[in-house]
Amino acid sequence: MTSNYFIHAGRSAAFLLLVLLLSACTAARLQERQADSALIASEAGWQPLKLDTGTFVLTAFVPPGLQQTTTLTIYIEGDGLAWINASTPSRDPTPLNPLGLQLALRDPSGTAVYLARPCQFVDEHDKRSCQRRHWTNQRFSPEVIAASLNAIQQLKQRFAAQRLVLIGYSGGAAVASLVAAQRPDVDQLITVAGNLDHKTWTQTHHLSPLDGSLNPADAWMQLQTLRQTHFVGGQDSNIGPTITRAYAARFPPSTPLTIKTIEAFDHHCCWVEQWPELLKELGHE
Repeated sequence: MTSNYFIHAGRSAAFLLLVLLLSACTAARLQERQADSALIASEAGWQPLKLDTGTFVLTAFVPPGLQQTTTLTIYIEGDGLAWINASTPSRDPTPLNPLGLQLALRDPSGTAVYLARPCQFVDEHDKRSCQRRHWTNQRFSPEVIAASLNAIQQLKQRFAAQRLVLIGYSGGAAVASLVAAQRPDVDQLITVAGNLDHKTWTQTHHLSPLDGSLNPADAWMQLQTLRQTHFVGGQDSNIGPTITRAYAARFPPSTPLTIKTIEAFDHHCCWVEQWPELLKELGHE
């Protein structure tokens, strides 16, 4: 009996040690992700900014020298590392490759800033409201969108802007659309590989529905007069033209909505490299 006790205790200790090691490894990787993104921004001279919305603390990066602008362009990040694999949600949604940030850094206007999603790029003491549902099935929930609205208002006031241009990548496109549906000060909505109709997206890929999330396609009435440009990659197997067309089909023909399909691009390639040229085509320089 005594030997069984020690065997059991030894196994428990070994299991606890494994858990501690895995937790330490995960924390180290998260710090690496945050440091890598901070380095990307700092090398361009951009500085981090914490925006407390009451519920969440959101991270922004802002360029040097930007003090005031009539029109502020805000880039909104994608979903980040929402899932480790098909059945395991991530413990932290900070992106491995912050493509939304990289797009913002390539904006030549000098009047663009970057906004992360709730729970991305924040330290433990700023995760007071973060739960896994906020980057899984409820990634576009009313409370998430409310936090983004609050953060965007803070950025607008900080730079004394009168009008906004919202640019969202992947899941950030959904946030940008849902925010634009509630703000009369948005002049233009631009999306890149955007999840604009998550109901069609989950059905297409046979995924669990995003219960508790608002769907941009359902906000078509509020968005039907807004100038919109949606970039989509012809080779994008994640959020391809089918999703964008399903969203666009909700709007009347009079809506100033344009879909620009880049046949050679996928969900990641080659938006960052070609971004200044794509913006130039829109007259956004």
